[in-house]
Amino acid sequence: MSATARPSQDSLWTRLLLIGGTVGFLTLFLFVPLALVFTEALRKGLQVYAEAITEENALSAIKLTLTVTAISVPLNAVFGVAAAWAIAKFSFKGKSLLLALIDLPFAVSPVVSGLVYVLLFGARGLFGPWLDEHNIQIIFAVPGMVLATVFVTFPFVARELIPLMQSQGNDEEYAALSLGASGWQTFRKVTLPNIKWALFYGIILCNARAMGEFGAVSVVSGHIRGETNTLPLHVEVLYNEYNSAAAFACASILSLLGLLTLALKTFIEWRAGLRRRHS
Repeated sequence: MSATARPSQDSLWTRLLLIGGTVGFLTLFLFVPLALVFTEALRKGLQVYAEAITEENALSAIKLTLTVTAISVPLNAVFGVAAAWAIAKFSFKGKSLLLALIDLPFAVSPVVSGLVYVLLFGARGLFGPWLDEHNIQIIFAVPGMVLATVFVTFPFVARELIPLMQSQGNDEEYAALSLGASGWQTFRKVTLPNIKWALFYGIILCNARAMGEFGAVSVVSGHIRGETNTLPLHVEVLYNEYNSAAAFACASILSLLGLLTLALKTFIEWRAGLRRRHS
C-alpha cells in the first residue's frame, strides 16, 4: 500500500516545490519591483505624480513612444504575415537563411543594431552625404527611431505564425483555389481566420517590445529632450537628474502599459483555448 502511495506523495511534493519556487522567483523579481515602482511614484502624493506625467517633456515622450509604436507594429504585422506565408506555404531556396535572418534580432544586441543604422544613415555614414544633400534626416529623428524599433521587433509576429501555419498545411487553401477563389479571397476567408489569434498574440508581444525598447532607440535618437526622447529614454534622463519621483511616475506609465499588454495576452489565450475546445 505504501509502495503505491509513495509516487503520489513524491509527485505532490515535487509539484509544491516547483510551484513554490516559481511563485517565490516571480515575487522577488517581478511583483516586488513592480510594487516598488508604484510606491515610489506615489510617495510624494498624487499632485506630484500628476505633474510628472503631464509635464511637457513627459507628454512629448509619451506621444513619441505611441507614434513610433503605431508605425512599427503594423509594418511588422504585414512583414510577419508575409514571411510566415512564404516559409510555411512554399518551398524555395534560401528558406533556412530567411529563418535565420528573422531570428537575427534575438542574437544581436539592440545597441549594435542602432550603431549599424548610424553607420548607414548618419552624417558620416554610407548614405549620409546623399541624405544631407536631399535634406532628409533619419538619424536623430523619428525615421531612425522607427527603423531601429522595427528591426528589434520584427521576429515576434513571424515567429508566432510560422509554426501554426506549418502545422495547418495547405489543404484548405488548395480547396478554396480549386473552387475558384482568388489568392486574396483565399487569404482573407481561409488563411486569416485560421491564424487570427496567433496574429493578435504576436502583435501584442511586438507592441510591448516596441513601447519598452531602449538600447537601439537610445543610439539613434540623439536624446533631444522634448523631441526624440521616448518614454524609456525620458525615464533615464529624469533618473540621472536625481528626479526620482518623476522618473518612477513615468516608469509607472510603462508598467501600466505592460500590465495592459499582459491582460490582452491572457484574454487572447483564453479565447484561443475556447476556440480549440469548440472545434
